[in-house]
Amino acid sequence: MAQTDAKTGDDVVHVSDPGGLDGFFKISQRGSTLRTELLAGLATWLTMAYILFLNPAILGSVKDVNGQSLGFAPVLTVTALAAGVMTIAMGLYANYPFAIAAGLGLNAFVTFTLVATLGLTWEQAMGVIVIEGLVISVLVLTGLRSAILDAIPMDLKRAIGIGIGLFLAIIGLHNGGIVILGNDATPVVIASHLATLRVLTFVVGLAITSALVARKTKGALLIGILLTTLFAMVMNIAWGDKAIWDAVGPGVAQLPSKVLSTPDFSLIGNFNFGVFQALGLATAFAAIVAVMLSDFFDTMGTAVGLAEEAGLLDEEGKLPGMKRVLFVDGLAAAVGGAMSASSNTTYIESAAGIGEGARTGLASIVVGALFLLAVFFSPIAGIIPPEATAPVLVIVGYFMMQGVTAIDWRDPGLGIPALLTIVMMPFTYSITNGVGAGFLSYTVIKVLQGKWREVHPLMYLVAAIFAWYFFHGLLA
Repeated sequence: MAQTDAKTGDDVVHVSDPGGLDGFFKISQRGSTLRTELLAGLATWLTMAYILFLNPAILGSVKDVNGQSLGFAPVLTVTALAAGVMTIAMGLYANYPFAIAAGLGLNAFVTFTLVATLGLTWEQAMGVIVIEGLVISVLVLTGLRSAILDAIPMDLKRAIGIGIGLFLAIIGLHNGGIVILGNDATPVVIASHLATLRVLTFVVGLAITSALVARKTKGALLIGILLTTLFAMVMNIAWGDKAIWDAVGPGVAQLPSKVLSTPDFSLIGNFNFGVFQALGLATAFAAIVAVMLSDFFDTMGTAVGLAEEAGLLDEEGKLPGMKRVLFVDGLAAAVGGAMSASSNTTYIESAAGIGEGARTGLASIVVGALFLLAVFFSPIAGIIPPEATAPVLVIVGYFMMQGVTAIDWRDPGLGIPALLTIVMMPFTYSITNGVGAGFLSYTVIKVLQGKWREVHPLMYLVAAIFAWYFFHGLLA
């Protein structure tokens, strides 16, 4: 009913708050529509569904100290399940169009640092992820997360992401058969036999995926994986007598015997907290801090960047309800570890849906539902060769390297620690080493410069932990 405004004399129409989906998700209030949110959710899922194939490829690439490896099908199941559940939680609790899945870089940390380098079992490694996720959640609730973020220079935060990107690119080149791990004098060398059909598959896949990304094709990474797999299948069946990928596993690069299967939930709950007995208190703490810091900066930067693109920041440049976003993200890390899917985190690929107009958590509900449906399609994932996912690692490395121009290289006090952070990760196959080298060198340089007051007290604490970590490693 129209009423007259006492001050202006104009008629004012009072509209009751909309109910249903529109009212719960504030769709109209944020300038969106139901159709837009549904289609935008599909766009986000298509852009990030590659993780269904990439996460099993990374987690399944090494065996632990007991000779145990993680199978492709069960990892795909828990990857889809964790992503589905936590993305729906993000949509319902935080009401933002942010999708969650196993974090690239974080899964590399679990595989190549915790398991391959530090010698943890898969259960112990996943226990580390559960611990860091729970710690992050507590830090969010107490407000300490912001204090820790403020203690670390922005350039070092950027360097962590860049180093992880370079690390992923090296892993991609290794999985593609281009480079191999060498000796102490030459840690990474060109493979001696490049003229193979498997290497050709990687090269073709890299060309296809790069072209799709350059053309800004929606779902470029997922399409690249599928087209490269199709190319591998044609070669394997037509010229390879179905035996080119026999060493990888049965059924790789072949027509699947079935499309649907019963999900394999065997990995859920396979974690323990034996890391402290396996590594000792200080080394275990350093490992937990390293993965926690990586998770910290990735989520904060991703959430703010996505919110800015969606026009959801307030006048002060802050995201209303940011604490809810960070809390769900922290729980997602713990849930990912508990399911053996590695730490789950907010995905920058959510920008695809935001670009299509997503402004509410309804888009996240769509993404989560599609991930839950994917748990039934593991037979299709089992035919994908490592050379089909390797190009995506290289491309993701490219995405993460773009922040290198934002670092102030003119300041040696920041540039040298940033350089050490970046190069130590791929060349030592350890994210922990990179983070530790950067933090420790930054603190030492500032003290020797006489600028010790510029170093936050928390940085001294973290630097001391990493100093013990390196010193203990040298003596071990």
